[in-house]
Amino acid sequence: MVRPVNSLTVAALVALLPGLVAAQSWTDQPVDPSEHQEEVAVDYEDEGRYYTADDVPTYNIAEDGTVDWLTFSGFRRYHAECHVCHGPDGEGSTYAPKIKNSAVLMDYYDFYDTVVNGRANGNSVMPHFGDNPNVMCYLDDIYVYLKARGMDAVARGRPAKKAAKSEMIQEAENACMG
Repeated sequence: MVRPVNSLTVAALVALLPGLVAAQSWTDQPVDPSEHQEEVAVDYEDEGRYYTADDVPTYNIAEDGTVDWLTFSGFRRYHAECHVCHGPDGEGSTYAPKIKNSAVLMDYYDFYDTVVNGRANGNSVMPHFGDNPNVMCYLDDIYVYLKARGMDAVARGRPAKKAAKSEMIQEAENACMG
């Protein structure tokens, strides 16, 4: 027997539709870099680390194409830990979605939380990496690299030129890695 759909059911589904579409995936949403320039603009630098006005890590690329250390390190760390699932350069794979757009569209703290704690969306599961020092000690690096990729600020592949690693970055790395 086919039951007719009542108007309350239809109204509830229509009301939930925008949330369901938004929850589907940050990765499916296109990024227009011109719409996000203010969000990624460097406001200040602290010994080789760059930040937005909201104190969120960001990338810095010189006119000659030299990337800051964190962006370069993020490329290396992403390809050591993340590309197995998410594909080269954050472009996605048949196993996991592209995530370069997520770094632009997601709030930094949501991105961080997802990596630390993981999440499930139907059959898609992002494992937690909160206890993996090879990810956690370089999470800002990975985030900055993916944000630069999502903004088309760096091309696919290994950046050709990189800034030197500052003493502060080296000290933080040594302290984190033990």
